[in-house]
Amino acid sequence: MDPNVFDDPRITAVGLLVEAHAGLSARFAAQFEEHGLSSVEFEVLTRLARSPGNQLRMTDLAAQTSLSTSGVTRVVDRMERDGLLRRRACPSDRRSSYAVVTRSGLDRLDTVLPGHLRIIEQWFTGQLDPTALTALLDGLRQLRDAVHPGATAGSTDPAPTVDEATGPHC
Repeated sequence: MDPNVFDDPRITAVGLLVEAHAGLSARFAAQFEEHGLSSVEFEVLTRLARSPGNQLRMTDLAAQTSLSTSGVTRVVDRMERDGLLRRRACPSDRRSSYAVVTRSGLDRLDTVLPGHLRIIEQWFTGQLDPTALTALLDGLRQLRDAVHPGATAGSTDPAPTVDEATGPHC
């Protein structure tokens, strides 16, 4: 094996990305735990709160997260029991349902976000000048779209459409 392969900038780039993610994730997880949330629960609440109508179809929520469809179902079940979310059935398709953030879920986010934003500013965005941050965001979006094309699924469809002839569609 060529000993210079370990100096390949591609390996360095992936290694730096993984290390930065691990460091940020550890800081985030500790802060979420202070508020009784897991990282996955925070991600679900945030994705829903940032979506039109504070809701996503369960399948779109799975596509936007690192969870399988069954994994999303388990997380939503738990969060629904905790009063953070509720399910809303799709009137035209019994197989589809929406996860919707409740007032309690939004209130929990309101208590978590100030500390979360401080961590982001201290350990991520505050480390970069505005030009570097813009370039990083552009690059990350390009990478995300290539490796996880479903990451924005459902984020632009605010609600079921209504066809006067056939009724609502999900």
